[in-house]
Amino acid sequence: MSLTKKHFKHILDKIKQRHLKNQRIQTERKESLYKAYPSLHDIDNTIASETKSITLNIINNPADKNLLIKNLQQKLNDLSRRKASILKTAGYDSDYLKPIYDCKICKDTGFIQDRRCTCLTRELIQHAYSHSNLDAILDAENFDTFSLDFYDLEKDEQSSQSPREIAKQNYQICYDFSNDFNKTYQNLILHGQAGLGKTFLCHSIAKEVLDKGYTVVYLTAFNLFRLLENYRFHNAENQITMDDIDTIYKCDLLIIDDLGTEMNNTFTTSELFNLINSRLIDKKSIVISTNLSPSEWVKHYSDRIVSRIYGNYLSLGFIGTDIRLQNFFK
Repeated sequence: MSLTKKHFKHILDKIKQRHLKNQRIQTERKESLYKAYPSLHDIDNTIASETKSITLNIINNPADKNLLIKNLQQKLNDLSRRKASILKTAGYDSDYLKPIYDCKICKDTGFIQDRRCTCLTRELIQHAYSHSNLDAILDAENFDTFSLDFYDLEKDEQSSQSPREIAKQNYQICYDFSNDFNKTYQNLILHGQAGLGKTFLCHSIAKEVLDKGYTVVYLTAFNLFRLLENYRFHNAENQITMDDIDTIYKCDLLIIDDLGTEMNNTFTTSELFNLINSRLIDKKSIVISTNLSPSEWVKHYSDRIVSRIYGNYLSLGFIGTDIRLQNFFK
């Protein structure tokens, strides 16, 4: 999962703070009950002393290891029963003084040996959602809510397919792209007139990839180039950091919506080429949606950009009637 060191450290610090909070709670519980019931303190000291003693005996007498462990277990069981009895009499559960963990799997470390624990993965996914620019919309627009009912069944003369057949094929390609994400490297460009479901499928891809634990950055072309321009020329006013720009280049999936609606000039052309080319070299996927047809790409962008798209992107064309207008006139 691509994540800046700063963000990753922030998440690990968050988990560490939980661990420290739980340690403080446990310490406070012990101090309170030890004061009220000194015998509890004596039992815990005995448990620690017996465990240390047996460990030393095992080191000095390895041949007696099994017997020593068995004797220790019997003593610990007896001490634990006495401790549980005192706690029960005082009105507490038997595990009241045991270590407290938000995640018992990794004991609030975030890792199981050298593997990320599920609790850390959940934190990373939540972070990815909050930085994808999509956290509010993905519940409504995803693969489960995508409907083919808005697409016409009448065949198109040029393609010999109906808008619904084409939409169904594009849906499956987008779904497979998301489902197999990071197994095979691929880029997509969704093109066609406005209101044909391109943005909806971009949202669907984003949700599926985010739910797999990968980082996704979703930006309209206008916001993408505004962010890059502010960083290059007006950073003192906007406080945009290198981490912000690095995330665009290094996130697992970058989605650029409505490419072609930005102001087309030397700066945007140069930045777009650098972004596409850099992510191609690093094998970092991009999904683009645009209202421009392939013939318009050549007029709108440089030959270098068009050649990168033609050579490295799967092109998904959409035809039909504007779905937003259909919904508006329902």
